[in-house]
Amino acid sequence: MDFKDYYAVLGVARTATKDEIHKAFRKLARQYHPDVAKDKVNADRMFKEINEAHEVLNDKEKRRQYDEIQSDWKARQGQPRPQAQNWPGAGAGAGKSYRFDGTGFSDFFEEFFGSGGVYSGFGKRGADPFTYATQGDGKKTKSAPGAKGFAVRGADVEGDIAVSLEEVFNGSVREVTMRRTNRGGVEERDTFKVRIPPGVHEGQRLRVSAKGDPGMGSGGPGDLFLNIRYALHPQFRVQDDDLVYDLELAPWEAVLGTVLRVPTPDGGVSVRVPEGAQAGMQLRVRGRGLPHSDGQRGDLLLPILIDVPDKVSDRERQLWQDLASASSFNPRQD
Repeated sequence: MDFKDYYAVLGVARTATKDEIHKAFRKLARQYHPDVAKDKVNADRMFKEINEAHEVLNDKEKRRQYDEIQSDWKARQGQPRPQAQNWPGAGAGAGKSYRFDGTGFSDFFEEFFGSGGVYSGFGKRGADPFTYATQGDGKKTKSAPGAKGFAVRGADVEGDIAVSLEEVFNGSVREVTMRRTNRGGVEERDTFKVRIPPGVHEGQRLRVSAKGDPGMGSGGPGDLFLNIRYALHPQFRVQDDDLVYDLELAPWEAVLGTVLRVPTPDGGVSVRVPEGAQAGMQLRVRGRGLPHSDGQRGDLLLPILIDVPDKVSDRERQLWQDLASASSFNPRQD
């Protein structure tokens, strides 16, 4: 497993602020989003990497753990790597013997920041996996290893899967490969398809039957549970069932009002900005947010930001000066 330099992925310094990290992500996301990039294969890989880097570095606790891992990793260069649970800051999924391809997360992320369980890596056993046999008198006895009818159901396996907003709206069928290390130390691969239904929500678990840990005796395999995690989007944020799109206005658009075409994941929508729009005001377009499983939709929220040009021409500067002289507006007076 290779170390992931998340700072290098985003092109920021280790001292970067949270705002600088988010700005770097948005810039790269616009460049590598699969909808706009020409090189789809490379863009898909890069978009996943910057999503992963942003998720770790934008979270205070995850970033603290990551910085500890990075420092210790450098100190251990050339030495055998210990189990992940022995590294400082290792996450809940540390020590897994399962790896996934096709979920949108790297081995490094799964090892240290995944949400897997504690048995056989991701797997988690139930309280009592033994099969009970009913005797003629109606009493139940527990089967033991080697006994007739011995059966131990395999542990359930748990992992994460990054889902794009496009998949939330339209659903998809994702090909996932599970790589597991068996009891003999040999890696086995199992590739299968996972259906992501429209309207899935973050934190929801998808169940893939019989793709968990193998059972013992006549016991069947456990199941695979994939925790839905929303991949970041370069334009939209998610707030409960609503989508948030920062509506950036030029000063004259805010003063005079305008009608703009605003993007949504399922097509653009026209929005009227009233005269005298203020920074911090929020417009709402009902029914254009995230889809629900019952067919309903959340809303599209449009917080207004007023942007000013970084540079102006001589002609523009003169016009701004003329406006300043002619206007009686003073924002520092009630």
